[in-house]
Amino acid sequence: MARKEKQPVHHVQMTEGKRQLIQQLFQEYDIESAEDIQDALKDLLGGTIKEMMEVEMDEHLGYGKSERIDRGKHTDYRNGTKRKQVNSSYGSFSIDVPQDRDSTFEPQVVKKRQKDISDIDQKIISMYAKGMTTRQISDTLMDIYGFEASEGFISDVTDKLIPKIEEWQNRPLDEIYPVIFIDAIHYSVRDNGVIKKLAAYVILGIDLEGRKDVLTIEVGQNESSKYWLSVLNTLKNRGVRDIMIICADGLTGIKEAINTAFPNTEYQRCIVHQVRNTLKYVADKDRKPFAADLKKIYGAANADTAAEIRDKVTEKWSDKYPNAMKSWTVNWDAITPIFKFSTEVRTVIYTTNAIESLNSTYRKLNRQRSVFPSDQALLKALYLATFEATKKWTMPIRNWGKVYGEMAIMYEGRMPE
Repeated sequence: MARKEKQPVHHVQMTEGKRQLIQQLFQEYDIESAEDIQDALKDLLGGTIKEMMEVEMDEHLGYGKSERIDRGKHTDYRNGTKRKQVNSSYGSFSIDVPQDRDSTFEPQVVKKRQKDISDIDQKIISMYAKGMTTRQISDTLMDIYGFEASEGFISDVTDKLIPKIEEWQNRPLDEIYPVIFIDAIHYSVRDNGVIKKLAAYVILGIDLEGRKDVLTIEVGQNESSKYWLSVLNTLKNRGVRDIMIICADGLTGIKEAINTAFPNTEYQRCIVHQVRNTLKYVADKDRKPFAADLKKIYGAANADTAAEIRDKVTEKWSDKYPNAMKSWTVNWDAITPIFKFSTEVRTVIYTTNAIESLNSTYRKLNRQRSVFPSDQALLKALYLATFEATKKWTMPIRNWGKVYGEMAIMYEGRMPE
């Protein structure tokens, strides 16, 4: 059947032909509400599909339905119809699909074994990306579109993402990243009937053009130098040759793994996490002045001045919180790399706005789904949430030209000039 090329609709123009169609619609159907209009359109859609299939059958057989034929010349002929349930954006309805004696008819408007014409896969994936459970998605499809999609069907649809996730996780990466951030968010996952806590480790890179890119997401392993070495080696196997700074919280074994995989890379303790961990056990009434004192440390002009301020802050709060500042001394060598940079570069490294905004998207998954049914379900949700969040990442980070120039001098010969 010849098909007209579909033209894009730029605006709705009420032509005389459209007015007549609408009048006929009102004459044919008892329309009193918007719901009645959808019911009418659903009925018309079913009838239109059936008529299109009849035309396709005419072309397949070589003669029309009402034409008399010589059965000797035509070995194949119509053989009644078969009822088929179809899901559409207007809901679920039945159509009568024409059949032929030889079963060689291949309808194109609604193909064999096709039961959905509503782009429901994309609707399901979109809802899954927003953190909805399979049960919530199933209920929503029933409420909005009036047809049932089992939780198993929804899971099968989202499982189609697995090859794409694997392809994304193995895609080639750039050779050089000035800064890489590693952060963890914890989720509850059901494993053989037992609920366990799993960490999702997000690795975010800033490339040579100052653009953010999620390099990979790792789920479920225990932290250790062996684990982190395998993660960093995977980045190397995907093409990463050099990293100037890796910024992370106190992940177990990360420092040793960096020294092995990328011996020239500096490990920078994440200041946001450092401050957060310090204030965790501080009374509410003391948090604001304590935080102001901590800011004096990481805002100091150089490492020596910062160390002096650190000691004064430790002494000031030691009576009330004797162990609060211990991590600042123990981890000092991983806190100090920022002090050789200007404020613009420090802002890129220690505020981690890039990964914090990404994490806010991931935390929504925790609010919407208290428990994930499996590790794979969590990975699918994280993958979709990542692509939802990164759609907005179209521009380099602020002041990247100055940041790049300064880092190129500090790490001479390692970044293209």
